[in-house]
Amino acid sequence: MTKNRCGWCGNDPLYIKYHDEEWGREVTDDKTLFEFLILESAQAGLSWITILRRRENYRKAFADFDVGKVALFDESDVERLMEDRGIIRNRSKINAAVNNARLFIAIQREFGSFCAYLRSFLPNGRIVINNPQTLGDIPASTPLSDTISSDMRRRGFKFFGTTICYAYLQAVGYVDDHLADCHCKAGRK
Repeated sequence: MTKNRCGWCGNDPLYIKYHDEEWGREVTDDKTLFEFLILESAQAGLSWITILRRRENYRKAFADFDVGKVALFDESDVERLMEDRGIIRNRSKINAAVNNARLFIAIQREFGSFCAYLRSFLPNGRIVINNPQTLGDIPASTPLSDTISSDMRRRGFKFFGTTICYAYLQAVGYVDDHLADCHCKAGRK
């Protein structure tokens, strides 16, 4: 029996696995939230599958997404990463990852966790469940992503505009935008 899925994952096995096992599933641990912050920021201007195919390379390049280690990266680490063909070699994005790691830690100190920070923006601290019927019903951004992105930019985060923020919220399951007939839709999982 064929499962109904959101059309964006097509028939690429990696995309299907990501859709079925991760996208839209609520993440509460800060390590995974940091991982997606790095990956979504790297995606800016690119397709998600481009980053997804390089995910393991990013894991190696960015110290297994250990925020404390990435926050200590210096110019020699940036130069090392600029030579790493397994990731997107964009100096601004690499510098942003290091900058964002430091700010991520500051938010953890202020809120107790990055998860708690994100939840502070959610209505009643609960994930948003939308019911799009078609891919065209899914927005690129919302007032929620505008608010979070604006706060993060005010704090100094880079490569985290409202569109990237919305994609991030979808990826970590704080917004469930699975199509109404998708087998992964909240309540069907």
